[in-house]
Amino acid sequence: MKLNDLMPNEGARKERKRKGQGISAGQGKTAGRGTKGQASRTGEGGHLYRQGGNLPFYRRLPFIRGEGFTPPNQVSYNEINLDQLDGFAAGSEITPTVLAELDLLHNRAWPVALLGRGEVTVALTVRVQRITKSARAKIEAAGGTVEIIA
Repeated sequence: MKLNDLMPNEGARKERKRKGQGISAGQGKTAGRGTKGQASRTGEGGHLYRQGGNLPFYRRLPFIRGEGFTPPNQVSYNEINLDQLDGFAAGSEITPTVLAELDLLHNRAWPVALLGRGEVTVALTVRVQRITKSARAKIEAAGGTVEIIA
């Protein structure tokens, strides 16, 4: 057997219908498009973004999604600054549950990110999901410790 001997199975391929080939062909004259109107012309339907007077889909999208595209897997954090930790006593342990009890969190389900605005004067033990370099440096300079939790 050679490559030029290969043939598809019987009935596996179907001849395409040749429209507009005369009245006896069954699909002659108007070729199944009816008479007149936009649908009877070639290139029927206009271009991709035309919607017959409606606001085109690509212009509707920002309104549907709300100010453009929002990544579906993005994580929102409760942002806490060092100046919000002023009232804690020396040696206090600061965790997301402690912050939630004091109503410092926007949403209890979100992880906590500690930011570096403000100063720390006492040694604190901080356990949060995320911390900036400046916040870590200030806490450790005051004699405290930082632990990243999952």
